[in-house]
Amino acid sequence: MTAWLNDSLLLIPAYNEEAALGSLLDEVRGLFPALAVAVVDDGSEDRTPEIARAHGAVVLGLPCNLGVGGTMQAGFEYAITRGYRQVIRCDGDGQHPPAEIPKLLAALQSSGADLVVGSRFLDERAYAGTILRHAGIRGLAALLSAACRQRITDPTSGFQALNRLAAFFLARNCPADYPEPESIALLTRQGYRVCETAVAFRARQGGQSSIGNRMALYYALKVALALVLDRARAVDPRFHRERVKGDWGL
Repeated sequence: MTAWLNDSLLLIPAYNEEAALGSLLDEVRGLFPALAVAVVDDGSEDRTPEIARAHGAVVLGLPCNLGVGGTMQAGFEYAITRGYRQVIRCDGDGQHPPAEIPKLLAALQSSGADLVVGSRFLDERAYAGTILRHAGIRGLAALLSAACRQRITDPTSGFQALNRLAAFFLARNCPADYPEPESIALLTRQGYRVCETAVAFRARQGGQSSIGNRMALYYALKVALALVLDRARAVDPRFHRERVKGDWGL
């Protein structure tokens, strides 16, 4: 596992996360001193970039607020350009315990998947959220499972590990708005393998979520519509998994 960590990049998308980011980065450094960390600052209006630098992370600063999709697309492009073989995605609010990272990488190695999603709902430690949020996730999970023809329990999880193939694809095709469920659908349609592994989550360690309780249902409906429209789009043969693997030597 140490070798995998040495060849991996931890990407942290962050927008106004000054309250939680410093302690998260200290936690990562204490557990995995050799793990490369890049914080993608999505045009924060607080001290997020300064805190990230002070705690030893590389900061990729975006010129304006692009949202999660644009932020992760920039991060994946950085990972590919720098030659990392694995990418871990972890949110900047502290709800993803860094101690769970080895579980994601172990699953990526053992399963042969291109993307491993850390799921809150695969074991008895189910994540406790609001009723509306929980209902929205369950509905999206059912729709995404049907679209991908495999069981998906946590379509909105931002705690993920990707190999170089999946990172390359998402660096060029990452959905712009709330990309987690739509990325899973696009990857599976293009021949990439996706699986889940059980991980622990915890409450946000500071700051405020960009999706409030009143927005949970709207979010679920909007993503559901995007998933339906994605199924109507033709598959792009340039980015099929085997084509990417052969043409780019990844």
